Amino acid sequence: MASSEIPNLRTLLGHGRGGPSRGRGRGSGHGGASHGGGEALNDQAVQKTDDDAASFRLSSVELGYLDDPYAKYLAAQSRPRRPPLINRGTYVRTTAIDLLIHKFLSTSPEQPKQIVSLGAGTDTRYFRLRDAHPNAQLVYHELDFPANTMTKLAALQKHPQLHSKVSPQPPPNPLSLTPGATSFHSPTYNLHAVDLRSLATTSKATPPPPLPNLDPSLPTLIFSEMCLVYLQPSIASAVISAFLTTYITAPTPISLILYEPILPHDAFGRMMTSNLAHRNISLPTLMEYPTLSDQRKRLRSYGFCDVSRAADTEFIWREWVAEEEKERIAALEMLDEQEELNMLLRHYCVAWGWRDGGAEGVFSRAWEGVVEMDGG
Repeated sequence: MASSEIPNLRTLLGHGRGGPSRGRGRGSGHGGASHGGGEALNDQAVQKTDDDAASFRLSSVELGYLDDPYAKYLAAQSRPRRPPLINRGTYVRTTAIDLLIHKFLSTSPEQPKQIVSLGAGTDTRYFRLRDAHPNAQLVYHELDFPANTMTKLAALQKHPQLHSKVSPQPPPNPLSLTPGATSFHSPTYNLHAVDLRSLATTSKATPPPPLPNLDPSLPTLIFSEMCLVYLQPSIASAVISAFLTTYITAPTPISLILYEPILPHDAFGRMMTSNLAHRNISLPTLMEYPTLSDQRKRLRSYGFCDVSRAADTEFIWREWVAEEEKERIAALEMLDEQEELNMLLRHYCVAWGWRDGGAEGVFSRAWEGVVEMDGG
């Protein structure tokens, strides 16, 4: 496809969870925790992508791609239907991440586990997991900018369909929140108002910020959907290092799932990054880890040495989704841009790796059936 034929993705990329990309509050592409004028503008641009994220997810739900009864409570009203290209991409990304997480929770279901969502934004995954795994002993953590967590808490406070999942408190103040609250903590659900860069600038004099109820002894799955990509590679590495060395210490099993763009140097990739630049959004790790091989090496450099895998989402759609499910998706709406969809999916990937602390660890058993399903 010639570059002139590449669709204008300015409204299709960088929008986060609705995506296929997932823009969520997580700090800018600059190092450090201080905020100059340009950095603050970048932060604002990244935070605003979450509004699009919620509406893109809701579009996919309303058209029948995804089953998510909670999406409507976290999305702004009166959002238009999104193009089939976006709805398909949203479906593939969500399905891939859900597959890995469900396998994690289904392995040794009696064992308590922990999930950490970096830059969670309007993500509804906690609520969906509670429905899918009602007996799971799960502690869930979401980290995001205070501006985003405050908005989410307001939605949780407003809708009983949400706050009933995180707190048994009755109205009128079901979450017992103070006005302007940005954090919430309970034995099962924790919303932390944290700029991730603060995790990367720790020292003996400045210890990492506390994350209440994060248990260093529980098998822990961390996932980042278009989150770490906004940070400089050294800062992203330092964030993960904080979890591996400070918050979750060896030999506790721990894993990382990444959803990020790849292939920035071909015509499509150049158009993709150019479109994002118009929104004052840069993706530093995209340039540092441009291929699937680079993403695998990245996971190993972080310390996930047991197994490190990566697959682009075109491969995931082709190999992970059953044929009958593909037929169901195809019947939902007409897609004229099949080649554009394939190209778009080839420019995003899911990478996953783990440190299990032993040959029979929870992640080795959970993902035994998918470790070879990464397209090479």
